[in-house]
Amino acid sequence: MTNTSQLQWQCVPFSALTTTQLHQIYAARCAVFILEQQCPYLDVDGKDPHCHHLIAWDDNGDVAAYTRIVPAGLSFAEPSIGRVLSAQKWRGSGIGKLLMTNSIAALRSLYPDAAIRIGAQAYLEKFYGSFGFVTVSEMYLEDDIPHVDMVLAAPTIEKV
Repeated sequence: MTNTSQLQWQCVPFSALTTTQLHQIYAARCAVFILEQQCPYLDVDGKDPHCHHLIAWDDNGDVAAYTRIVPAGLSFAEPSIGRVLSAQKWRGSGIGKLLMTNSIAALRSLYPDAAIRIGAQAYLEKFYGSFGFVTVSEMYLEDDIPHVDMVLAAPTIEKV
């Protein structure tokens, strides 16, 4: 099993990524979404320049895990987390939980008063539910994969 404590986490806007980092992100997304999941689709969809990117880099400088933090109005009415991936060699290490914990924290930092929406692969509904996400749609197909929309409520402000 791979040790997640050796990872370097980075959350930056698109403009702060180097060309090498961007290449590594696109390679990781292609490996997971297009090759592993056999979904031929246009990954470079024009949204990346408007998003923040959360990356876990391993000691070799490779992408271990990644999410795209999408502002409200670009994919959904709410800000969202998308392109969620764990590199194959890191699966089973607990990196998925770390990735979602860090993604939610990054989104809360960027958009502190907002609910968070995700378009989740249906088989991961229980996993995302463990973070407080609630299913808000019927199952639908996206690239021939069953999905559901899920929302994590905005933080409540306690009144004194």
